[in-house]
Amino acid sequence: MHRFDEEAEARKKTTVSSPTQYFVPASVPRPAAPGKPGGKFQRWLMERRVQPVGPEREDHDDARHQWWKVMCLTGVDYFSTLSYLPAIAALAAGALSPLATLLIVILTLFGMLPMYRRVAQQSPNGQGSVAMLERLLPFWRGKIFVLVLLGFVATSWIITITLSSADATVHLLENPGTPDFLRGAAVPVTILMLLVLGGVFLLGFTEAVAAAVPLVAIFLAFNAVIIGGSLVEAFATEGALVQWGNALGQVSGSPLDLIGPAVLAFPLLVLGLSGFETGVSMMPLIAADGSTKRERREVRIHNTRKLLTTAAVIMSVYLLGSSFVTTVLIPAAAFEEGGAATAGPWPTWRTSISAKASARSMTSAAS
Repeated sequence: MHRFDEEAEARKKTTVSSPTQYFVPASVPRPAAPGKPGGKFQRWLMERRVQPVGPEREDHDDARHQWWKVMCLTGVDYFSTLSYLPAIAALAAGALSPLATLLIVILTLFGMLPMYRRVAQQSPNGQGSVAMLERLLPFWRGKIFVLVLLGFVATSWIITITLSSADATVHLLENPGTPDFLRGAAVPVTILMLLVLGGVFLLGFTEAVAAAVPLVAIFLAFNAVIIGGSLVEAFATEGALVQWGNALGQVSGSPLDLIGPAVLAFPLLVLGLSGFETGVSMMPLIAADGSTKRERREVRIHNTRKLLTTAAVIMSVYLLGSSFVTTVLIPAAAFEEGGAATAGPWPTWRTSISAKASARSMTSAAS
């Protein structure tokens, strides 16, 4: 028995003291490299795919653009809401439309803008606020939460782009110079516009930026002329501001009566705020100078902040101006179903405004 214990102890010492043996193969076969796309269409689709973020990722400066050009690309989504937000505000809040729009401007400049300037710093590779929120939650809960958020973002983007295209179709079809064969073809024309826009983005971001810059410049220039001229008319038309003030007096027995309808109309006017997330997602497209990746990263964050601030200020000024002239110059009845602002081209409600102003002038002269 004693001898058996000695042999077991010796085997134990031998096992503990002997080093572990590992088998190292002489060579390891390399995994087969993925083959290149065979057809021309497949090669075209994969030509400028986004590479995963990491330390070995190369910078491709030839595919990047100045920040104001990228702002025009995001403006195709953001600025286009100017086409219908004033009318939505007028229908939802009536004479209080400028106050409801002012709430949107306050939220934009003092809420969304500071928040997304922070997002640009924390997520400089274009993942946006979704990636920041994912880091706050554990593995599966974070991923499910991100999927839900992406669903909301995609829905908002689809709604915005569809409304903008539909509004552009209405402007086109109600133009007196539009050919007669296009009358009543609102749905096909809207679908055609969506297909053209999607085709531009399929060509590549470089081509999309090249198309967006002149379009946004022309759109903002036309709106500046229209809003500027309407402001002159609003202040020059006798009784226009007085009538708006009287309408405010009829609905405002207390400050709450003014703020309440404006707050209730608020959710209908936030469609354009998705443009901030779009702007942050475009960060990889923004050019940045610097000798190192760290320097280029800091410059890109700075340029993105300039993009967000410039877009927010432009949109705020245009929204306030358009909402004010829409409320003051266009009669409330014109926004209802079958009214001049919804059933006829622009000269129709323009003529209605002029006729109303003339009637006010004749009434004042007679009294």
